[in-house]
Amino acid sequence: MLTQVAEGVLVHGSEFCRSNAVVVPGPSGVLLVDPGVLEHELAALADDLSGTGRPVVAGFSTHPHWDHLLWHPGLGAPPRYATARCAATIRERLADPGFAARLPQVIPPDIVDRVPLDLLGLVIGLPAGADRVPWDGPPVRILEHRAHAAGHAALLIEEHDVLVAGDMLSDVLVPMLDLAVPDPIEDHLAALRLLEDVAGDAAVVVPGHGSVGGAGQVRARIELDRAYLHALRDGRDPDDPRIGPSATYDWVADVHAGQVQRLAQWSGSQA
Repeated sequence: MLTQVAEGVLVHGSEFCRSNAVVVPGPSGVLLVDPGVLEHELAALADDLSGTGRPVVAGFSTHPHWDHLLWHPGLGAPPRYATARCAATIRERLADPGFAARLPQVIPPDIVDRVPLDLLGLVIGLPAGADRVPWDGPPVRILEHRAHAAGHAALLIEEHDVLVAGDMLSDVLVPMLDLAVPDPIEDHLAALRLLEDVAGDAAVVVPGHGSVGGAGQVRARIELDRAYLHALRDGRDPDDPRIGPSATYDWVADVHAGQVQRLAQWSGSQA
């Protein structure tokens, strides 16, 4: 079901990891960001949009992880955009003969049969450094950074004061680092500074996973993520509700433990 979270911005939720798809109406149709995860949810979203006479005229994937690259035939065949680096990353993966066989192994086994993979990753890379989504609706600013995944981007819908954060600023997931890069903690901290400088006062934040936040929540979530990252950097146990007794998902504590272990191994190898 589509839920309005601000004037001119709607969200469609998924049962998988509290994922959020974002819909922005324009004069000729809608921009659809990270459309969703499960087959029946994507079909329902397509039906909802079709029933209101709002075709999808553009799509956008915030980063090259499988759950942000999905599509459904019922959504039509509009241009699906991504940053240049995001598109290059998924293009390289799709060209790998073994990728299709490996992909189902990274999807949780309880949903793998319900995830439509046929149209995964068919995105168009925007020119390097592009700072706007090319469509005829409200201006949407691209905030590209290096946190979490190659070519990751948040989107700022300036007219409606909404930050679409991609896999950042979640109230249920700790920052998940791109551990394949030389300095994942600093990359993530730099991304938080970018979001704070450009969109810190946004009225609404929509994370890729978790609940939509209202006024003041962008800065509050940035501070929560920054405190977590500083604890990782300094070798301290973070005081973070997302991995404590009241955590939404028990497995987030395992993600945290894995990050601590990998960072310790990396630090040891540099000694």
